[in-house]
Amino acid sequence: MEKQTIKLIASDMDGTLLDSTGRLHPDFFSVFENLKDKGITFVAASGRQYYNLLKLFSKVKDDIIFIAENGTYVVSKSKELLVVDIPIEEIRKVVREIRNIKGAYPVLCGKNKAYIEDEYIEFVRQARTYYERCEIVPDLLEITDDVFLKIAIYDFNGSSANSYPVLQHFNESLKVVVSGQNWLDISHRDANKGNALKFIQNYLSVKAEECMAFGDQMNDAEMLQTVSYSYCMANSATELKSFARYVAPSNDEDGVLHIIKKIILK
Repeated sequence: MEKQTIKLIASDMDGTLLDSTGRLHPDFFSVFENLKDKGITFVAASGRQYYNLLKLFSKVKDDIIFIAENGTYVVSKSKELLVVDIPIEEIRKVVREIRNIKGAYPVLCGKNKAYIEDEYIEFVRQARTYYERCEIVPDLLEITDDVFLKIAIYDFNGSSANSYPVLQHFNESLKVVVSGQNWLDISHRDANKGNALKFIQNYLSVKAEECMAFGDQMNDAEMLQTVSYSYCMANSATELKSFARYVAPSNDEDGVLHIIKKIILK
């Protein structure tokens, strides 16, 4: 790879750029400034809420492009570039079915805030870890004054084994994807990090061969397919590894920063 060919780097957050405790390595900001000096755009791509990402990157928020809510919401310099929402009638069908799954708790992800209807302490803690603006409401089905980007499910019994088999039939009209050991996301069938990144590539007139991306779960698969320099983490889900050309050290070894320093900033 010729290091000067890279113009854009996109990275997933949890399990990728962040360590297992959800921590962003302090070196990130000095690395970011070096990338900025070289004219390289950094894209934070996550299933997390936009406002959560905004807090995480508050020091450099005006110089990052955000792909939030698994590709349903793209923002740059506080300007909305892309919104891909789900019709309210589809939302209601999914919520009703989630309520019948033991151990599964829904988060209704609106553009303005996230909504939960269960006050189980551990679930509330998990929801508020990823959703900076999060409101407890009596009934998710009564929320109508927002634009709904996705439904996230926190599954205490494991998203792959417990929720996905029950909800995968929604793939006929929506997109159902495992986004973590305990998380499952349901969004518009055309919404994913890959399509969001393609939108950004067109917006910036950047080619796939000028882009690098990092991910660890299957919700990163499409994003890895939109770049020439695709990295899965050493801790990645096994299924994701066939979508990446390269393997980076694990998130707990600061693999993203290691590759950037080794390849781009050497």
